[in-house]
Amino acid sequence: MGAETFAIQKIVMRKLRMRLKHPFSTSFGTVQDKHFFIIEIVDRDGIKGYGESVAFDTPWYTEETVGTVAHVIEDFLIPLLKGAVLRHPDDVTDLFRPIRRNNMAKAAVEGAIWDVYAKRKGVSLAGALGGKKKTIDVGISIGLQKDMNALLEVIRKALADGYKRIKIKIKPGRDIDLIDNVRREFPDVPLMADANSAYTLKDADRLKALDAYGLLMIEQPLGHDDIVDHARLQQHIDTPICLDESIHSFDDARHAIELGSCRIINIKIGRVGGLTAAKRIHDYCRSRDVPVWCGGMLEAGIGRAHNIALSSLEGFTLPGDTSGSNRYWHRDIIVPEVVAENGTIRVPDGAGIGYAVDEEALEAFTVAKKEFVF
Repeated sequence: MGAETFAIQKIVMRKLRMRLKHPFSTSFGTVQDKHFFIIEIVDRDGIKGYGESVAFDTPWYTEETVGTVAHVIEDFLIPLLKGAVLRHPDDVTDLFRPIRRNNMAKAAVEGAIWDVYAKRKGVSLAGALGGKKKTIDVGISIGLQKDMNALLEVIRKALADGYKRIKIKIKPGRDIDLIDNVRREFPDVPLMADANSAYTLKDADRLKALDAYGLLMIEQPLGHDDIVDHARLQQHIDTPICLDESIHSFDDARHAIELGSCRIINIKIGRVGGLTAAKRIHDYCRSRDVPVWCGGMLEAGIGRAHNIALSSLEGFTLPGDTSGSNRYWHRDIIVPEVVAENGTIRVPDGAGIGYAVDEEALEAFTVAKKEFVF
Protein backbone atom coordinates (compact mmCIF):
# COMPACT_ATOMS: atom_id res chain seq x y z
CA MET A 1 0.00 0.00 0.00
CA GLY A 2 1.39 3.37 -0.99
CA ALA A 3 2.26 6.08 1.45
CA GLU A 4 -0.73 8.22 0.45
CA THR A 5 -3.40 5.59 1.01
CA PHE A 6 -4.01 2.81 3.48
CA ALA A 7 -6.41 -0.04 3.99
CA ILE A 8 -7.49 -2.02 7.03
CA GLN A 9 -6.34 -5.57 7.59
CA LYS A 10 -7.92 -6.38 10.95
CA ILE A 11 -10.31 -4.94 13.54
CA VAL A 12 -10.34 -6.13 17.13
CA MET A 13 -13.42 -5.23 19.13
CA ARG A 14 -13.06 -5.61 22.90
CA LYS A 15 -15.76 -5.08 25.49
CA LEU A 16 -14.30 -3.84 28.78
CA ARG A 17 -15.69 -3.46 32.27
CA MET A 18 -13.94 -1.01 34.59
CA ARG A 19 -15.11 0.08 38.04
CA LEU A 20 -15.00 3.77 38.85
CA LYS A 21 -13.28 4.71 42.09
CA HIS A 22 -16.45 6.51 43.14
CA PRO A 23 -20.04 6.30 41.81
CA PHE A 24 -20.87 9.19 39.47
CA SER A 25 -24.42 10.57 39.86
CA THR A 26 -26.33 13.03 37.66
CA SER A 27 -30.01 13.84 37.18
CA PHE A 28 -30.01 10.82 34.81
CA GLY A 29 -28.83 8.23 37.33
CA THR A 30 -25.65 6.73 38.80
CA VAL A 31 -22.73 4.93 37.14
CA GLN A 32 -20.39 2.64 39.09
CA ASP A 33 -19.21 0.04 36.57
CA LYS A 34 -18.38 1.41 33.12
CA HIS A 35 -18.89 -0.95 30.18
CA PHE A 36 -17.46 0.17 26.85
CA PHE A 37 -15.60 -0.96 23.74
CA ILE A 38 -12.01 -0.49 22.69
CA ILE A 39 -11.63 -0.68 18.92
CA GLU A 40 -8.20 -1.70 17.66
CA ILE A 41 -7.60 -1.23 13.95
CA VAL A 42 -4.56 -2.69 12.19
CA ASP A 43 -3.68 -1.50 8.71
CA ARG A 44 -1.97 -3.60 6.06
CA ASP A 45 1.43 -2.33 7.19
CA GLY A 46 0.78 -3.57 10.73
CA ILE A 47 0.22 -0.11 12.28
CA LYS A 48 -2.30 -0.18 15.13
CA GLY A 49 -4.74 2.52 16.13
CA TYR A 50 -7.17 2.68 19.03
CA GLY A 51 -10.60 4.20 19.64
CA GLU A 52 -12.99 4.06 22.58
CA SER A 53 -16.78 4.03 22.75
CA VAL A 54 -18.53 6.25 25.30
CA ALA A 55 -22.17 5.09 25.33
CA PHE A 56 -23.64 4.02 28.66
CA ASP A 57 -25.55 0.83 29.45
CA THR A 58 -28.89 2.65 29.32
CA PRO A 59 -30.10 5.34 26.87
CA TRP A 60 -30.27 8.17 29.41
CA TYR A 61 -27.75 10.50 27.76
CA THR A 62 -28.50 9.77 24.12
CA GLU A 63 -30.43 6.97 22.46
CA GLU A 64 -27.25 4.89 22.12
CA THR A 65 -26.25 2.15 24.54
CA VAL A 66 -23.39 -0.31 24.89
CA GLY A 67 -25.63 -2.85 23.16
CA THR A 68 -26.53 -0.65 20.19
CA VAL A 69 -22.89 0.36 19.73
CA ALA A 70 -21.90 -3.30 19.45
CA HIS A 71 -24.70 -4.00 16.96
CA VAL A 72 -23.97 -1.00 14.73
CA ILE A 73 -20.19 -1.44 14.69
CA GLU A 74 -20.29 -5.18 14.02
CA ASP A 75 -23.20 -5.36 11.60
CA PHE A 76 -22.89 -2.08 9.69
CA LEU A 77 -19.69 -0.08 10.16
CA ILE A 78 -17.14 -2.89 9.91
CA PRO A 79 -18.68 -4.21 6.64
CA LEU A 80 -18.45 -0.68 5.20
CA LEU A 81 -14.72 -0.62 5.94
CA LYS A 82 -14.01 -3.94 4.26
CA GLY A 83 -11.97 -3.25 1.14
CA ALA A 84 -12.08 0.52 1.61
CA VAL A 85 -8.97 2.46 0.58
CA LEU A 86 -8.51 5.52 2.79
CA ARG A 87 -6.49 8.65 2.17
CA HIS A 88 -7.53 10.56 5.28
CA PRO A 89 -9.77 9.91 8.31
CA ASP A 90 -12.21 12.46 6.88
CA ASP A 91 -13.05 9.77 4.30
CA VAL A 92 -14.71 7.77 7.07
CA THR A 93 -17.42 10.40 7.51
CA ASP A 94 -18.53 9.90 3.90
CA LEU A 95 -18.16 6.14 4.17
CA PHE A 96 -20.44 6.00 7.22
CA ARG A 97 -22.96 8.55 5.90
CA PRO A 98 -25.58 5.94 4.90
CA ILE A 99 -25.89 5.00 8.59
CA ARG A 100 -28.12 7.52 10.39
CA ARG A 101 -27.01 8.90 13.76
CA ASN A 102 -25.34 6.22 15.96
CA ASN A 103 -22.60 8.79 16.46
CA MET A 104 -20.92 7.07 19.40
CA ALA A 105 -20.48 3.87 17.40
CA LYS A 106 -19.06 5.84 14.47
CA ALA A 107 -16.71 7.87 16.69
CA ALA A 108 -15.19 4.77 18.32
CA VAL A 109 -14.19 3.36 14.92
CA GLU A 110 -13.22 6.69 13.37
CA GLY A 111 -11.02 7.52 16.37
CA ALA A 112 -8.98 4.37 15.82
CA ILE A 113 -8.54 5.31 12.16
CA TRP A 114 -7.34 8.80 13.14
CA ASP A 115 -4.77 7.14 15.42
CA VAL A 116 -3.56 4.90 12.57
CA TYR A 117 -3.36 7.90 10.23
CA ALA A 118 -1.32 10.00 12.67
CA LYS A 119 1.07 7.10 13.31
CA ARG A 120 1.53 6.56 9.59
CA LYS A 121 2.42 10.23 9.25
CA GLY A 122 4.74 10.06 12.28
CA VAL A 123 2.91 12.92 14.00
CA SER A 124 0.87 13.30 17.15
CA LEU A 125 -2.91 13.04 16.93
CA ALA A 126 -3.04 16.64 18.11
CA GLY A 127 -0.73 17.65 15.27
CA ALA A 128 -2.74 15.69 12.72
CA LEU A 129 -5.84 17.63 13.82
CA GLY A 130 -4.03 20.96 13.58
CA GLY A 131 -3.65 21.49 17.32
CA LYS A 132 -1.10 24.07 18.44
CA LYS A 133 -1.31 24.05 22.22
CA LYS A 134 1.35 22.22 24.22
CA THR A 135 -0.75 22.07 27.37
CA ILE A 136 -4.49 22.21 27.99
CA ASP A 137 -6.36 23.63 30.96
CA VAL A 138 -8.67 21.21 32.69
CA GLY A 139 -11.55 21.47 35.09
CA ILE A 140 -13.45 18.84 36.98
CA SER A 141 -17.00 17.53 36.79
CA ILE A 142 -18.50 16.62 40.16
CA GLY A 143 -21.57 14.41 40.34
CA LEU A 144 -24.42 14.83 42.79
CA GLN A 145 -23.16 14.15 46.32
CA LYS A 146 -24.98 12.71 49.33
CA ASP A 147 -25.03 16.06 51.16
CA MET A 148 -23.61 19.57 51.10
CA ASN A 149 -20.63 18.80 53.29
CA ALA A 150 -19.59 16.00 50.94
CA LEU A 151 -19.88 18.31 47.93
CA LEU A 152 -17.85 21.08 49.56
CA GLU A 153 -15.14 18.60 50.51
CA VAL A 154 -14.87 17.27 46.94
CA ILE A 155 -14.61 20.84 45.63
CA ARG A 156 -12.00 21.71 48.26
CA LYS A 157 -9.85 18.76 47.21
CA ALA A 158 -10.25 19.56 43.50
CA LEU A 159 -9.10 23.12 44.05
CA ALA A 160 -6.16 21.91 46.13
CA ASP A 161 -5.22 19.71 43.17
CA GLY A 162 -5.20 22.81 40.96
CA TYR A 163 -8.24 22.23 38.75
CA LYS A 164 -9.15 25.46 36.97
CA ARG A 165 -12.91 25.11 36.78
CA ILE A 166 -15.53 23.36 38.88
CA LYS A 167 -18.66 21.87 37.32
CA ILE A 168 -21.43 20.71 39.61
CA LYS A 169 -24.64 18.91 38.75
CA ILE A 170 -27.99 20.47 39.56
CA LYS A 171 -31.64 19.43 39.25
CA PRO A 172 -34.94 20.84 40.48
CA GLY A 173 -34.86 20.92 44.28
CA ARG A 174 -31.07 20.78 44.33
CA ASP A 175 -30.06 23.99 42.62
CA ILE A 176 -30.35 27.49 44.13
CA ASP A 177 -29.54 26.53 47.71
CA LEU A 178 -26.76 24.26 46.49
CA ILE A 179 -25.16 26.97 44.35
CA ASP A 180 -25.62 29.51 47.15
CA ASN A 181 -23.76 27.32 49.63
CA VAL A 182 -20.93 26.65 47.18
CA ARG A 183 -20.58 30.34 46.38
CA ARG A 184 -20.48 31.28 50.07
CA GLU A 185 -17.64 28.82 50.60
CA PHE A 186 -15.82 29.52 47.32
CA PRO A 187 -16.75 33.06 46.21
CA ASP A 188 -14.13 33.34 43.44
CA VAL A 189 -13.88 29.86 41.97
CA PRO A 190 -14.76 29.56 38.25
CA LEU A 191 -18.02 27.67 38.64
CA MET A 192 -20.58 26.22 36.24
CA ALA A 193 -23.76 24.22 36.69
CA ASP A 194 -24.82 21.25 34.56
CA ALA A 195 -28.54 20.52 34.49
CA ASN A 196 -28.56 17.60 32.02
CA SER A 197 -31.95 18.70 30.60
CA ALA A 198 -33.68 18.59 33.99
CA TYR A 199 -35.71 21.83 33.57
CA THR A 200 -38.40 23.32 31.33
CA LEU A 201 -39.31 26.89 30.39
CA LYS A 202 -41.67 26.89 33.37
CA ASP A 203 -38.50 27.02 35.49
CA ALA A 204 -37.19 30.16 33.74
CA ASP A 205 -37.48 32.35 36.83
CA ARG A 206 -35.74 29.74 38.93
CA LEU A 207 -32.90 29.59 36.43
CA LYS A 208 -32.87 33.39 36.28
CA ALA A 209 -32.16 33.40 40.02
CA LEU A 210 -28.81 31.72 39.28
CA ASP A 211 -27.65 34.94 37.58
CA ALA A 212 -26.81 36.25 41.04
CA TYR A 213 -23.95 33.77 41.46
CA GLY A 214 -21.64 34.73 38.60
CA LEU A 215 -21.58 31.31 36.93
CA LEU A 216 -19.38 30.72 33.90
CA MET A 217 -22.34 28.99 32.28
CA ILE A 218 -25.33 26.75 32.84
CA GLU A 219 -25.10 23.64 30.73
CA GLN A 220 -28.10 22.14 28.92
CA PRO A 221 -30.85 23.35 31.24
CA LEU A 222 -33.75 22.40 28.92
CA GLY A 223 -34.71 19.50 26.65
CA HIS A 224 -32.03 17.21 25.28
CA ASP A 225 -33.10 17.84 21.69
CA ASP A 226 -34.14 21.48 21.98
CA ILE A 227 -32.70 24.68 20.56
CA VAL A 228 -35.88 26.81 20.31
CA ASP A 229 -36.77 27.01 24.01
CA HIS A 230 -33.10 27.51 24.87
CA ALA A 231 -33.11 30.60 22.65
CA ARG A 232 -36.08 31.97 24.59
CA LEU A 233 -34.40 31.16 27.90
CA GLN A 234 -31.10 32.77 26.88
CA GLN A 235 -32.97 36.01 26.21
CA HIS A 236 -34.39 35.82 29.76
CA ILE A 237 -31.19 35.12 31.69
CA ASP A 238 -27.74 36.71 31.83
CA THR A 239 -25.81 33.51 32.54
CA PRO A 240 -24.43 32.05 29.29
CA ILE A 241 -26.16 28.86 28.22
CA CYS A 242 -23.89 26.05 27.05
CA LEU A 243 -25.42 23.37 24.87
CA ASP A 244 -24.39 19.75 25.20
CA GLU A 245 -27.00 17.08 24.44
CA SER A 246 -28.68 19.23 21.77
CA ILE A 247 -25.57 19.29 19.56
CA HIS A 248 -25.18 16.10 17.51
CA SER A 249 -23.84 17.58 14.28
CA PHE A 250 -22.33 20.59 12.58
CA ASP A 251 -25.79 21.74 11.51
CA ASP A 252 -27.08 21.48 15.08
CA ALA A 253 -24.27 23.80 16.19
CA ARG A 254 -24.87 26.21 13.31
CA HIS A 255 -28.60 26.36 13.92
CA ALA A 256 -28.17 26.88 17.68
CA ILE A 257 -25.73 29.73 17.18
CA GLU A 258 -27.86 31.40 14.51
CA LEU A 259 -30.94 31.18 16.76
CA GLY A 260 -29.09 32.50 19.80
CA SER A 261 -29.80 29.31 21.74
CA CYS A 262 -26.43 29.39 23.49
CA ARG A 263 -23.24 31.38 23.91
CA ILE A 264 -20.97 28.37 24.51
CA ILE A 265 -20.84 24.83 23.09
CA ASN A 266 -19.55 21.67 24.73
CA ILE A 267 -18.01 19.44 22.06
CA LYS A 268 -17.97 15.73 22.85
CA ILE A 269 -16.33 13.53 20.25
CA GLY A 270 -18.72 10.63 20.72
CA ARG A 271 -21.84 12.74 20.71
CA VAL A 272 -21.04 14.47 17.39
CA GLY A 273 -19.77 11.37 15.55
CA GLY A 274 -16.00 11.61 15.69
CA LEU A 275 -12.97 13.86 15.47
CA THR A 276 -13.69 15.09 11.95
CA ALA A 277 -17.12 16.38 12.98
CA ALA A 278 -15.75 17.77 16.25
CA LYS A 279 -13.04 19.73 14.43
CA ARG A 280 -15.55 21.12 11.94
CA ILE A 281 -17.79 22.36 14.77
CA HIS A 282 -14.75 23.86 16.49
CA ASP A 283 -13.74 25.70 13.32
CA TYR A 284 -17.21 27.14 12.82
CA CYS A 285 -17.56 28.23 16.45
CA ARG A 286 -14.16 29.91 16.30
CA SER A 287 -15.23 31.82 13.20
CA ARG A 288 -18.27 33.06 15.15
CA ASP A 289 -16.34 33.84 18.36
CA VAL A 290 -18.27 31.20 20.28
CA PRO A 291 -16.10 29.56 22.98
CA VAL A 292 -15.97 25.76 23.07
CA TRP A 293 -14.70 23.19 25.52
CA CYS A 294 -14.35 19.41 25.53
CA GLY A 295 -16.75 17.52 27.75
CA GLY A 296 -16.08 14.16 29.34
CA MET A 297 -17.97 10.86 29.29
CA LEU A 298 -16.09 9.02 32.06
CA GLU A 299 -13.55 7.86 29.48
CA ALA A 300 -10.71 5.48 30.14
CA GLY A 301 -7.25 6.41 28.89
CA ILE A 302 -7.73 5.96 25.15
CA GLY A 303 -10.82 8.14 25.02
CA ARG A 304 -9.12 10.60 27.35
CA ALA A 305 -6.13 10.80 24.95
CA HIS A 306 -8.46 11.65 22.07
CA ASN A 307 -10.04 14.42 24.17
CA ILE A 308 -6.61 15.87 24.96
CA ALA A 309 -5.67 15.93 21.27
CA LEU A 310 -8.92 17.66 20.33
CA SER A 311 -8.53 20.20 23.13
CA SER A 312 -5.17 21.27 21.68
CA LEU A 313 -7.07 23.16 18.96
CA GLU A 314 -6.94 26.89 19.55
CA GLY A 315 -10.68 27.47 19.86
CA PHE A 316 -10.88 25.38 23.02
CA THR A 317 -10.51 28.38 25.31
CA LEU A 318 -12.40 27.04 28.35
CA PRO A 319 -11.15 24.28 30.65
CA GLY A 320 -12.59 20.89 29.72
CA ASP A 321 -13.58 17.82 31.74
CA THR A 322 -10.49 15.79 30.88
CA SER A 323 -9.05 15.39 34.35
CA GLY A 324 -6.34 12.93 35.38
CA SER A 325 -6.80 9.15 35.17
CA ASN A 326 -6.33 8.67 38.90
CA ARG A 327 -9.45 10.66 39.67
CA TYR A 328 -11.59 7.93 38.08
CA TRP A 329 -9.61 4.69 37.89
CA HIS A 330 -7.46 2.57 40.19
CA ARG A 331 -5.63 1.53 37.04
CA ASP A 332 -5.99 2.91 33.53
CA ILE A 333 -5.39 1.11 30.22
CA ILE A 334 -2.62 3.42 28.99
CA VAL A 335 0.93 4.17 30.12
CA PRO A 336 1.78 6.62 31.33
CA GLU A 337 -1.63 7.45 32.73
CA VAL A 338 -3.04 10.92 32.08
CA VAL A 339 -1.69 13.27 34.76
CA ALA A 340 -3.11 16.69 35.59
CA GLU A 341 -0.69 19.04 37.33
CA ASN A 342 -1.89 22.40 38.62
CA GLY A 343 -4.94 22.23 36.40
CA THR A 344 -3.07 21.47 33.17
CA ILE A 345 -2.32 18.38 31.11
CA ARG A 346 0.61 18.17 28.74
CA VAL A 347 -0.37 17.37 25.17
CA PRO A 348 1.77 14.36 24.19
CA ASP A 349 3.96 14.76 21.14
CA GLY A 350 4.51 11.08 20.35
CA ALA A 351 2.99 9.60 17.21
CA GLY A 352 -0.74 8.96 17.34
CA ILE A 353 -2.50 9.28 20.68
CA GLY A 354 0.91 9.63 22.33
CA TYR A 355 0.31 7.00 25.00
CA ALA A 356 1.13 3.29 24.94
CA VAL A 357 -1.68 0.83 25.54
CA ASP A 358 -1.15 -1.21 28.72
CA GLU A 359 -1.78 -4.64 27.18
CA GLU A 360 -1.88 -6.37 30.56
CA ALA A 361 -4.52 -3.98 31.89
CA LEU A 362 -6.46 -4.21 28.63
CA GLU A 363 -6.62 -8.00 28.95
CA ALA A 364 -7.53 -7.82 32.64
CA PHE A 365 -10.55 -5.59 31.97
CA THR A 366 -11.72 -7.37 28.79
CA VAL A 367 -14.94 -9.36 29.20
CA ALA A 368 -15.52 -10.17 25.51
CA LYS A 369 -13.50 -9.98 22.31
CA LYS A 370 -14.11 -10.38 18.58
CA GLU A 371 -11.72 -10.15 15.64
CA PHE A 372 -12.55 -9.29 12.05
CA VAL A 373 -9.88 -10.02 9.43
CA PHE A 374 -10.24 -8.52 5.96
